[in-house]
Amino acid sequence: MNEILEQALLYDFYGELLTSHQKEIYEQFILEDLSLGEIAGDAGISRQGVHDLIKRCNRTLQGYEDKLHLVEKFLAIKGKLHDINRILDEYEAAGDNAGKLVADIRKISDEIIEEL
Repeated sequence: MNEILEQALLYDFYGELLTSHQKEIYEQFILEDLSLGEIAGDAGISRQGVHDLIKRCNRTLQGYEDKLHLVEKFLAIKGKLHDINRILDEYEAAGDNAGKLVADIRKISDEIIEEL
């Protein structure tokens, strides 16, 4: 998984556990894609201060994931749901006469994906 996606997922799951100042800076860097200099200018701190804060946030969020594994579980469930959809596609393509069953399972699978 690429680093930006991983950081965004960690923030989605554990971001509320950061202080408001940390959340503000981290959101600007990860979600808004602002540079260290832009963030430093807005926050009135040095580029190095922004860099250190982002590194500290990354370590904190990764520490939560190491203990709770919520992102790992989320990605595993999402992968299994995609497998269900792939199998349903194959079943549907085989021309079996269970279209209603396939449609019902696909609907439930899609609802779970949307909730995740």
